[in-house]
Amino acid sequence: MERKDEGLKTLGKKTDYKFDYDPNILEKFNNKHVENDYFIKFNCPEFTSLCPITGQPDFATIYISYIPDKFCVESKSLKLYLFSFRNHGDFHEDCVNIIMKDLIKLLNPRYIEVWGKFLPRGGLSIDPYANYGMPNTKYEKMAEYRLMNHDMSPETINNR
Repeated sequence: MERKDEGLKTLGKKTDYKFDYDPNILEKFNNKHVENDYFIKFNCPEFTSLCPITGQPDFATIYISYIPDKFCVESKSLKLYLFSFRNHGDFHEDCVNIIMKDLIKLLNPRYIEVWGKFLPRGGLSIDPYANYGMPNTKYEKMAEYRLMNHDMSPETINNR
C-alpha cells in the first residue's frame, strides 16, 4: 500500500532540531476515523524547559491525551515541538497551558488534556493539569468532569 505524505515536512526527513520554542513546528494530518470517538495519548518522559527566574533546567514527563476531530498531530513534529522548550523559560503551569493551547489551535480537537509531572526542585514537585472540551458539546461536560476528578487517586511517589 502506497503511503501519501499528506504534505508533512518532517516525517521521514533528516531531523532539524530547533533550540527555541516554536509552535510552527507542529504538523497535522487528516483523521481517517472522524466517525469514532477515541483517545490518542503521548507520553514525553524527557521534557525539559528552563525556570524563567533562575535559568535552571526543569525536567518532567508530559502526558498529552486527546480525542481528535478532523485532524491528528503528527508525532515527529510533536516530539520536535516539545524539544523546542529546552531553552524556553516558563513556569511549569505555563508550559502545560501553552502546549495545550498550541494543540487546540492546530487541531481543534473534541477533547484534550495535558498533564505535566515535574521532578522536584527544592524538595517540591509541581504537577499542573489543564484540559479543554469543545464548547457546547458532550466534550465540554467531559472536560469539566475530568478536571474536577483528575487526581482523585493518591500517587505513590517512588521515582522522584
